[in-house]
Order: sequence, then structure tokens, then C-alpha cells
Amino acid sequence: MFRIGKCATLRAGLAAGAVLIVSFNAIYAAAQTSATPASDRAHIEEALKGMSRGHAVGQVAVSPDGQRLAWVEGAPGGTEISLAPISDLKKSERVTAAAKASEVCQEDELAWAPDSRALAFFSDCAQQGEQSDLYLAQIDGKLDKYPARRLTTLKGYVDAPSFSPNGSQVAFLYVEGATRPAGALAAIKPWSGVIGEDGVEIQRIAVAQADAEQPLAWATPANLHVYEFDWRPDSRGFAYIAANPPGENNWWVAKLYSQLLGAGPQMVLDPAKNTGPLHGLQIAVPRWSPDGKSLAFIGGLMSDQGATGGDLWMIPSEGGAPRNLSEGRKASAAWMVWENSEQLLVSELRGGNSQLVRYRLTDGSVRIDASLYSIPATVSDGRLEMSLSASADRSLLVFRASTFEHPSEIYAVKPGAPGPKQLSHFNDGIVASWGKSISLTWKSDEFNVQGWLTQPQGYDPSKRYPLIILVHGGPAAAVTSEWGARGSLSAAAFSALGYFVLQPNPRGSFGQGEAFTQANRKDFGYGDLRDILAGVDTVLAQYPVDKDRVGITGWSYGGFMTMFAITQTGRFKAAVAGAGISNWQSYYGENSIDQWMLPYFGASVYDDPAIYAKSSAINYLKNATTPTLVVVGDRDGECPAPQSFEFWHALRERGVPTQLVVYPNEGHGFVDPDHRRDVVERAAEWFGQYLTPTVR
Repeated sequence: MFRIGKCATLRAGLAAGAVLIVSFNAIYAAAQTSATPASDRAHIEEALKGMSRGHAVGQVAVSPDGQRLAWVEGAPGGTEISLAPISDLKKSERVTAAAKASEVCQEDELAWAPDSRALAFFSDCAQQGEQSDLYLAQIDGKLDKYPARRLTTLKGYVDAPSFSPNGSQVAFLYVEGATRPAGALAAIKPWSGVIGEDGVEIQRIAVAQADAEQPLAWATPANLHVYEFDWRPDSRGFAYIAANPPGENNWWVAKLYSQLLGAGPQMVLDPAKNTGPLHGLQIAVPRWSPDGKSLAFIGGLMSDQGATGGDLWMIPSEGGAPRNLSEGRKASAAWMVWENSEQLLVSELRGGNSQLVRYRLTDGSVRIDASLYSIPATVSDGRLEMSLSASADRSLLVFRASTFEHPSEIYAVKPGAPGPKQLSHFNDGIVASWGKSISLTWKSDEFNVQGWLTQPQGYDPSKRYPLIILVHGGPAAAVTSEWGARGSLSAAAFSALGYFVLQPNPRGSFGQGEAFTQANRKDFGYGDLRDILAGVDTVLAQYPVDKDRVGITGWSYGGFMTMFAITQTGRFKAAVAGAGISNWQSYYGENSIDQWMLPYFGASVYDDPAIYAKSSAINYLKNATTPTLVVVGDRDGECPAPQSFEFWHALRERGVPTQLVVYPNEGHGFVDPDHRRDVVERAAEWFGQYLTPTVR
């Protein structure tokens, strides 16, 4: 999931709401003039419906006293907040800012008061869906008699509310006057004015009083874009990760700051100036120790803000030398919470499993206990990657989790007790409409690579099946066991349509330690492709897959790997490249979010053009013969549409069957349900023509 600017001229020729399709190859073009067979359309529709089955669970938040649970769930036209005793979630009632019981708003982003007697949240009720404001609901009274109280009147993007430890204030991230969500996934604004100077939107920490609606106070300066923050334990200020604007470009060079309320920021750590292994890497999730003497954080090579993974680090809160607490550990830490000033609970990904471990810091030594749980599931409380909601004494942690086989439910874990306990049963009886998924490992060079193989729905070992390789974005990310689909390309949909689907976690991914994550630096497309091809060989050796019916697809980094792979090998008979990168040299010049590239390539394209040329698919295009569908959003702020145009144009000139589809007003992550559906349908049709799935 790379970050980049785009060529504004692409949108000029698009009618509002229209999808631009550019195709080549007369045979395929002729085939498109007739409708897809009704039976195939029905099968695709059935697969898409199956992916959306189940009761959706958003953020979950346990009260500090451990007695109650609040959670967000979907509702027609919006989202709702439910509250119940943690001992019986069936006894739930609604928490809302709505004036009428029938009114549905977008209500989410939960934060408990330290005394467990109030719940803060965002709601768009007052501004009729146009803007969210901060509200406070008194939980110690009857919710139907004491409606939530509005604390703010806002105009802009809001996120991450958090009570001060003394309960008097609520801080949150705020982009005043924002025209779009913060972050590079959203569609970028049309280019205009002085680029990089006009219209820059800055995210800051704002503070509201918890007792009444009063004017907001800005806690951080206007020249710093804040990504994440944590209250000081004495409620007198914050630690935060921030960079100079523009924020989307500079997250990769962000620094760690501390700041007292009413004072200026004090820099605690600048990774660019660090001379140790943290030099030039990324930092996230700052957390104060209860005694205020230390700050813990995650540090490592990360390709996207919000996709957190690395080692667990600690630094004196006044600054000094950072200390790696997990050096050499074969896992990727993503989130942590202090139990006390000498112990942390840490969420990490290890292989294909999400797990929770305890770090004990005593007399300068570090001891890591055996995992409190280790489960093949996607785990989070809905705030950050792998974050959990903890009671004040850390005796109870709550999260939602799903797997390939089971939709989201709410679980709780008590350190010292055996395994997580399921609290909700929203999705009892829901059965997957796709095949079984299996965690596989295989050897590639010096690495043991892990991935997930999903069998076709109704798998029959006596038949031979086609195989699709689905490469994840990132590259610093990982596929974990999760219900349904994330993004516009889905293993669940392909499985339901009769394919084996392999989702590898090749070098560069999270889950096997920082050395594995950093193993593709200056080597995009080479070692990671060897890992993927070794995974293909493993599947061919163990399952009834036709070696002549193997396809490849992916989005973002997966789109790049799709483009690159078909120029390096003829093993793939069909490809679908979503939001890919075909030419690293031109990409660098188009890229308005270029800071991520230096840690991976080691230098700018102007200082070392050869390292960029080495991994550019366009330079090996004469080797490509694989029929390739290319899809992209016209306002993609990470992987620009010109990269897809360049690749499609080259394939067309070489006489390779290809088609380019550009979706209007879409960024890197598609939001229009019709567009997401269209991507799945087109990919299914493309693979169906060139791989011919097994018909049952």
C-alpha cells in the first residue's frame, strides 16, 4: 500500500459516475459485447452475498472497572452503540445522541471515563450526517432519561477520543476544516494552487472539557501533524508521534515528542538522527509508563501509517538512548499496554497467529513470558492494529476476533486464565460460503515462509482445480485469518467461485521478526517472488492443482508484484493488477508522498536510479505474455493511475491481451460499493476466461 500523488488530467475525460474502460485484444473485446452468462452472474452474486453475511462488530470498549462493555454495531443507514453488563451482553441498551428512538446516526469512537460512569463518543446526529461531534453519556443513570450531552460543535475530521487520567478532559485528533479523511487511503483532492503549500490540512490534538460544552483548546502547535498520542499519567500533557506537514508525506520521518499543556513540544526521539538499528525507521503507538519515567513504542520498517509492526522499544520520557526490548524475536509487535511500570502486555503477530505476551522488566533485564493466548485469528478492539481494550487494573482485556471460518465475535481474556472466553454469540449458525483455509509453511532460501491456502467451495480431491495467488499490500503487512473480505479482491469470493487461493506472507511481511520484514530492502520483486513461487510449488505438490491454470492478483504492493511477476516468469496464465506500480523511476517523480521510499531503496531515484530500474516491471515488459486486467482509482493517492496506464499501454503495444479500468472519484481504498463489486465481477470474469474454474 504505497503512497503517491497522481496525474490530474486523467479525470478530465471521465463523465461523473462513469467507469472508463480501455481494452485490447479483439477476441476478448468481442466477448464483452455479450452479457456474462446468467449462471455465472448468479454464482458471482451468491459469492458476494456470502462474503457480507454475519453481524458486523465495530469497536469494543470495556469499562475501567471491568463491569460493563460498550460496542459499535451496524444499523440501517448508520452505526449504533450498545451497552451491557459484561456478564450478559443480551441485556444491552442503546447509547445515543439521537433525539428520537427511530433516529439512526453514525455513532462510534468510544472512550470510557476513568471512573466508569460516563462514555464519550462521536455522533453526527446534531449536524444531520454532515459532521461528527463529541458527546458524553452518563452511564450511572438511566440512558432513556438522560440523553448524551454534546460537548463540541466541530467542522472537520475527528478521530481517537481519549479521557485524561483524571477524567476532566477529552482529547482527540482533529483536522479543522478538513475536506477529506486524514491518511493516504482516501481519494486525494484535485490538484490546484501551489502544490505542497496551498490547502495543506494539519491534524492536531484538541482538548474538550468533560463537564460542559466550551471552546476547544489546541494542545499541539499548528506546524506539527500528529498521528497518535497518549496522555501523561498526571493528565498534564501528552506524548505523541508527529511530523512537519504535509502529514501524509512525512509519517515515515515522524518524531516522538512530549508536551505539557500550555507549553511547547519537546522532542524525545528523532529516528533519522539515531545511530543504532532504529535509524531511518518508523515509530508508532507511544505509551507512558505509569510512573511517567519511560515511553514504550513500536519501532521498525513500516510501509504504511496504521499498519504497525516491528520491535518493542523503550526510551526515558525526557529523551536518551532507545532500548530494543524484543531484539531478535521472531514476531512482530503491534500494540502494547503497561500493566505496571515494570510489566507490559504486548500484542504481536507470530507466523499466522495473533498472540498476547507479557514483558517483564526487572533490574535491567527483559523476560518474555509464554503467550497468554495464541490464536489463528484477526484480533483488535477496533482502534489500532491488534489493540485490545483493558480494564484499569489490566485484569481483563476485551477484543473482537474473526477467522476465515467464523464472523466477528467479542472475546475477553484474563491474564493467568486459560485462553480467551467468547462473550457474544451474534453470529451463531453463520456458515462460510467458501472453502476451508489452512496455514501452510514452506522453505525459501534461508526463510520459513507462511501463508494461507483456501480450498474451493465444495472441494473434491478427485478433481483438478485452478489456483489464484493473492498477494497482500504493504509490503510491511500480513494476511491473517479473517472473515469475509478486506479490500476489493477477495480470497473468499475466488474460493466460492471454484478456485484454490494462496495468500502468501513473503519476506517483507510482518509475523517473523524485524529481520524478515527488512529482507526485501533494495530487492523488490526478487526474493519476495522466489518466496511466492516456492509457495506455488508447495501447493502443487500437496493438492490437486493444474499447473497450467495458475493466476496471480493483488492490490497496491500486491499489484506491483502482479505486474513484476508476469515479466519474470511465464507460470501465470492470467493476472489482475489492482492499483499497482509498474515503473519505480517515473513513480518517484509522480509521487507526492515519497518519504516511504528512502528506507526501502536506500537513496532517492536521482542518487541511485539503478536500484529503482532493477525492480521496475516496465523494463522487462518484453518478457510478458500473460493476459492482464488492470484496475485503479482515478484519485489514488498511493499508487497513481498513470502507473496503470503505463503498464497497460506497454502490454497493448506488445500484443498481450489486456484491459484497463479506471474508477472515478476513488482513492487507494475503494469506498463505492458498486465499484468494489465491479472489481470482483471483472476479476472473476477475467480469471474465468483464462483459467476456467472447475464447474460443479
